[in-house]
Amino acid sequence: MAKFELKLPKMGESVAEATITNWLKNVGDTIAADEAVLEIATDKVDSEVPSEVSGVLTEILFNVNDVVQVGQTIAYIETEGGTVTAAAVTETAPAAAHVEALEKTVATAVESVAAPADFSASEKFFSPLVKNIAKEEGVTVAELESIAGTGKDGRVTKSDILEYVAKRKSGQLSPVSVQPIATPASTPAAPTTNNQQPATKAVPVSVNGADEIVEMDRMRKLISGYMVQSVQTSAHVQSFIEVDVTNIVKWRDKVKTAFEKREGEKLTFTPIFMEAVAKALKDFPMMNISVDGEYIIKKKNINLGMAAALPNGNLIVPVIKNADQLNLVGMAKAVNDLGNRAKAGKLKPDDTQGGTYTVTNVGTFGSVFGTPIINQPQVGILALGAIRKVPAVIETPEGDFIGIRQKMFLSHSYDHRVVDGALGGSFVKRVADYLEAFDVNRDF
Repeated sequence: MAKFELKLPKMGESVAEATITNWLKNVGDTIAADEAVLEIATDKVDSEVPSEVSGVLTEILFNVNDVVQVGQTIAYIETEGGTVTAAAVTETAPAAAHVEALEKTVATAVESVAAPADFSASEKFFSPLVKNIAKEEGVTVAELESIAGTGKDGRVTKSDILEYVAKRKSGQLSPVSVQPIATPASTPAAPTTNNQQPATKAVPVSVNGADEIVEMDRMRKLISGYMVQSVQTSAHVQSFIEVDVTNIVKWRDKVKTAFEKREGEKLTFTPIFMEAVAKALKDFPMMNISVDGEYIIKKKNINLGMAAALPNGNLIVPVIKNADQLNLVGMAKAVNDLGNRAKAGKLKPDDTQGGTYTVTNVGTFGSVFGTPIINQPQVGILALGAIRKVPAVIETPEGDFIGIRQKMFLSHSYDHRVVDGALGGSFVKRVADYLEAFDVNRDF
């Protein structure tokens, strides 16, 4: 008999933790190898954790909604003989050592769960970078709220929190200074200054007996938080441009049957648009960036996010890695693969990581154009409007005349902190130029 440590597996290069959403097995249940033991969720993707061995589940170290780090032990499974990993706790170890090792594991788990607080409970706004530093350094919500921010409207900057952490480690801060200060109810609120705005209170909602109250699911809560955070982080501005895609429509109608027969894939408009966006990003690398405080990070790879629908109706943004290196066939296969797996709920955590620019097709729902919210920490997102037949002026050597053309709008939202109108407008114009210059005689 031996005990096997069931650990939270690695789920992607940039995924460091996950939330336990459901235990599929209870203590005492028999488990087969490769059988799912629990369900977990990262920021966007839900998945299952299977057992590597057969045996009986003897101990569960975390509860539902606990946050667990990759590599942490989350449960013990008792196996019938066999060899276990070196890190596993076996019955051959002395009883005292077994207890001590288990206590250390539990203590570490409790500490890692207790330290990263839920910053969404705070009425103050903190950037993703500040919150990540706070989590890594074990800074609580109360401590973070006590820091006097030097940023706009009193926001806590990267320098502020790093200075706070340094002082705390050096012992310059007393324990009292990191505790939340309770304000007596009779004490009037302090007047706001030019650098601090009063916290925005939620507007009360009137509910009567005929109304139905439905709680948001976990992903909708995450999306809600991301959208508000993005608007608070980036100065959104939009540019719109109308594009004549008549040649693209004609070409696709001509080749789509042969394309599907040869490649086994449907040819939609999306990969054609993605190809043009990837080319434009190579022409304008300052659209392929992220912002970290007062620094700009120029991304080496062009990884295109594409908004896709999930089975429950929510949206997710899987990423096409190195999109500029794909030909049209490769782009079509990548778009279809990610789209199909998103609809089936089979995306992996790594499928949604590393995006540098995002494209969303609002035309799918009949919208002519839209004003999408930037997918942080990116600085731009392009919305593709519906393709419509419209009357248009056609210029010819013999003169101008009115004809029926296939047109659509491109809506470009970008971060005005680092992207000015010249760059934002030039980028979307370049995408339009690539689409209008599409070669109707090209092969696929």
